[in-house]
Amino acid sequence: MSLSISIPIFLFFFFFFFFLASASSDSKTFIVQVQPDSKPSVFPTHKHWYESSLSSLSSEPTPLIHTYNTVFHGFSAKLSPSQAQKLQSLPHVLALIPEQVRRLHTTRSPEFLGLRSTDTAGLLKESDFGSDLVIGVIDTGVWPERQSFNDHDLSPVPSKWKGQCVAGENFLASSCNRKLIGARYFCGGYESTNGKMNQTTEFRSPRDTDGHGTHTASIAAGRYVFPASTLGYAKGVAAGMAPKARLAAYKVCWNAGCYDSDILAAFDSAVADGCDVVSLSVGGVVVPYYLDAIAIGAFGASDAGVFVSASAGNGGPGGLTVTNVAPWVTTVGAGTIDRDFPADVKLGNGRIIPGMSVYGGPGLPPGRMFPLVYAGSEGGDGYSSSLCLEGSLDQRLVKNKIVVCDRGINSRAAKGEVVKKAGGVGMILANGVFDGEGLVADCHVLPATAVAASTGDEIRQYITAASKSKSPPTATILFKGTRIRVKPAPVVASFSARGPNPEAPEILKPDVIAPGLNILAAWPDKVGPSGIPSDKRTTEFNILSGTSMACPHVSGLAALLKAAHPEWSPAAIRSALMTTAYTVDNRGETMLDESSGNTSTVMDFGAGHVHPQKAMDPGLVYDISSSDYVDFLCNSNYTTKNIQVITRKVANCNGAKRAGHSGNLNYPSLSVVFQQYGKRKMSTHFIRTVTNVGDPKSVYQVTIRPPRGMSVTVKPEKLAFRRVGQKLSFLVRVQAREVKLSPGSSSMKSGSILWSDGKHTVTSPLVVTMQQPLV
Repeated sequence: MSLSISIPIFLFFFFFFFFLASASSDSKTFIVQVQPDSKPSVFPTHKHWYESSLSSLSSEPTPLIHTYNTVFHGFSAKLSPSQAQKLQSLPHVLALIPEQVRRLHTTRSPEFLGLRSTDTAGLLKESDFGSDLVIGVIDTGVWPERQSFNDHDLSPVPSKWKGQCVAGENFLASSCNRKLIGARYFCGGYESTNGKMNQTTEFRSPRDTDGHGTHTASIAAGRYVFPASTLGYAKGVAAGMAPKARLAAYKVCWNAGCYDSDILAAFDSAVADGCDVVSLSVGGVVVPYYLDAIAIGAFGASDAGVFVSASAGNGGPGGLTVTNVAPWVTTVGAGTIDRDFPADVKLGNGRIIPGMSVYGGPGLPPGRMFPLVYAGSEGGDGYSSSLCLEGSLDQRLVKNKIVVCDRGINSRAAKGEVVKKAGGVGMILANGVFDGEGLVADCHVLPATAVAASTGDEIRQYITAASKSKSPPTATILFKGTRIRVKPAPVVASFSARGPNPEAPEILKPDVIAPGLNILAAWPDKVGPSGIPSDKRTTEFNILSGTSMACPHVSGLAALLKAAHPEWSPAAIRSALMTTAYTVDNRGETMLDESSGNTSTVMDFGAGHVHPQKAMDPGLVYDISSSDYVDFLCNSNYTTKNIQVITRKVANCNGAKRAGHSGNLNYPSLSVVFQQYGKRKMSTHFIRTVTNVGDPKSVYQVTIRPPRGMSVTVKPEKLAFRRVGQKLSFLVRVQAREVKLSPGSSSMKSGSILWSDGKHTVTSPLVVTMQQPLV
C-alpha cells in the first residue's frame, strides 16, 4: 500500500522543461502523439514510419518501446534531450508526454453489499452474475491456477473477444480458460528505464509475482470458493462482485513500479481486445489531463464505451490527496466492512488496548506477560530505531521482549521481521498522528498487532512511567480471531485519499467509496501473505487493505450493471452508482472518518458508499457524451491542442460557451468554488439533464437540502416523464454570502438535491467552497 501524493503543477512543468533543455541530462522515456492521418503512403505500417521518424533524429538507433493505435495514436521511445526537442518541432507531432512512474494503491464484502447468490431476484440474477462481460485488470498480472479463476459451468468465450493469452516465462498459452480469457504483459517502458529485468525475482510473463493483481482480479470477478480463509481468519465463501464475468489480465507493474508507456499500451490492448470494463488500482501525481497517460488512455476507453474505474489513492486522511481525477474515470475511495480481527494489547497495569491483526502462527503463551520496550528509546539513532528499520535494533535491548514500533517508511510487516531478527517475541505497531485512529490488519511473521495513534501514545507513556517505578513495563497480545456484524460500518478508511480535486475542483472526487479495508481475496503461490521475501508461508487467499481493493469492487459492479443494462454508457453506470449511494452507517448515522472518529464529509466519500441493488434501478441517470467532456475541457481553459492530445480529435470550443462553465458538465454531483474578493454576495447556476431509465410514466419532485447558510433553488421543481429514455433538464441556482476567512483559507459546506417519484430517490451531492484569496 503506497502513498499517492500531489505536487504543485509548476514543479511538474519545471522538471519537464528542465530535462528537455538540459544537454547534460540522461535520456528519458516519452510518449509521443502524432496526427492520426499523417502517415505517408510509402510506409507499409505506422510502426515503420515511426521508426523512420526516429532514425532521422540522430545516427544512433532509437528503438520503439510501444506503438499505440486504439485509445491513442503514436509511440513511446527513450529520447535524449536533443532528440526530444527535434521531434517536438516536427509538424505531425502533437505532443511529447514525459513518462511518470505509478505505484500500486495497495469476502464478506459481497454479503455486506447485499449481493447474495441465493436471492431469486436482484442484481446478480438480473445480470446473470456478469456472464459474457469482460473486465480488464491492469495490474501486476495473475496467478491463473487459483480456484477463484476456475471456469466450471461457464459458457464458451464470448465471440466478440479478440484478445490473446500471451505465453511467457512460467505461463503457457493454455493457462487461460473460459474464465481468464486473456493475459498480456507490457515491460518495455519498465526495461527502458531500469534495464533488463532480473528474472530470478520476477517473471517475464503475465504471471503475478507480487500478489496485488491476483487479489484485485478476484475481487472484481472471482468465482465462489469454499472454504476460504487466511491463516484461519475470515472463514467462509469467497466471491468476487461479478462471479461469472470474464477476466483479462494486463501486467504493467513490476518491482520498480508501473510505467506510463506500459499502462497506455495496456489500455490500447484492452479496448482493442473487447473489454467492457477496465479496472486500474495504480496512481501517481496529479497533472493536467494532457500530460496524464492514465487520463488519456481512459478517455479513449470511455469514448469506445468502456467503463474505467480507478483507485483514489492511499494518501489520506489529508485533503487534496485524491488521484485519478479525470471526470471520465470513476474514482473509488475505501471504506470498512462489518468485519474485523481484534488483537488486543494487555498492559501490566491491567489496561486493555484495542488492536488489529491476522497473525496466524503460534501465539504468546496464555497468561504470561513479557517485558515491553519502545524501540525509539532503545539505542540506535532514535528515529530509525523508532520505525524499526532494517538493522536499527540492538539485539541486547529487545531480545525476548515485545517491541513498540512506529508506523512509517518501511512496510508494516517488514517491521515485524526486523523485530523478529533482533530476538523480539512480539510487536505493537503504533500509528503516527497522520495515520490517526485507523487500523489495518496484516499477516505478520511474529505475534504482532496494530494500535491507533492515541493508544500508541498511551502505551509509550505507560512504558516511561513504569520504567521509573518498581514494576517494569510488561504486556501481552490477545488474538481474538474474526468478529462480524461490527458497528459502526461502513467507516471511511483512514488511508483513503480525499478531495478536493486538485485538477478540477468543480468535479467532486472521489466519486464513491467501496469496501477496501481488510478484504479477503485470491493470492498466488510463492508469495508469503506478509509480502516480504523471507515469508515462505503459502495461502490461497490473503487479506489486504487499500483503495486498490475498493476499485475492483466497483469494476465488478459496473460489469453487473452493464450486463443488466447493455445500452447504458460508462457515464450512466457511474451515475447509477453515485445517485443511489448511501452516507449512513449500520447505526443509521452519518458515516464516520476512521482517522479522527468524527463525522466524515463529501470530500471523504464523494456521493457515498455504493449500494449495488439500488444502482440496478436508479430511476434517472446523468448521461455524458464525449462531446460533453470536450466542452468541459474547453471551459476549463485547455487549448485546442491540449484537448486533441486527450481526445484524438480537433476540438471546436465555440459551442462550449453555451454549456456555461466547467461545473456544468452533466455530472451526478455539483461543486462550485466561490472566490470572495470582497464580494458580499455570490451566485452561480448549474444546468443538468436527467434521462429516465425507470418507469415510463413517472413524475419526480425535487427536495433541496441546501448547504447551511446558503440559498438553493431548482427550476422546474417537478419533472414529468412520458417514456423511458426521455431526457429533461433543470436549472440549479446557488447563492452564498461572504463568510469571514483568513487570507488563503477556505470553507466547505455541503448539501444535496434529491429527485423522487415515490419509488426511486436520485441524490446528488452539492458542495460549495468559499475561498479567501491571499491578496
